[in-house]
Amino acid sequence: MVSAAVLKKEFGKTMKSIADSLFSDADEPTKERLMEKCCMYEHAALEENTENLLFPDVVETIRKLAATCRIFIVSNCQSGYIELFMKKSDLESYIQDWECFGNTGTGKGENILLLMQRNQITGAVYIGDTQGDYEATQKAQVPFIFAKYGFGQVDGCERAISGIKELLDL
Repeated sequence: MVSAAVLKKEFGKTMKSIADSLFSDADEPTKERLMEKCCMYEHAALEENTENLLFPDVVETIRKLAATCRIFIVSNCQSGYIELFMKKSDLESYIQDWECFGNTGTGKGENILLLMQRNQITGAVYIGDTQGDYEATQKAQVPFIFAKYGFGQVDGCERAISGIKELLDL
């Protein structure tokens, strides 16, 4: 059975890794169809949702950061999810570009590099909350800040924040 606790362990992974974990007995075409259905239901549920699902201070902090920094999103999510997130949180005008597994079929490390190349970024930092996020930054060779308030645990990072507003002081 797929519960919230089971799904929480999957956060930060690529859609393929999630499918392999949740539907390990299924063949690849079946896994793909199941994940497509899951993503459709997730999009519909998010579209209909009227609650604020964000961590505290996210919108305010991103708006303030965007005044002095370029803001980008890299995620292992499906195509369209980032756009829906930006629309629902009213952050579309603050995010300069984004990339995800659903668009490229590659993980965060490769997508960080792709986004940096596409936007001529020579210096960046990645804020994440899973070990996979940290490993992606190692692959992309960018500094990592661990968001301790998020979903995962990370071994090896040098910098961490307890709330997103702390980014304003870095």
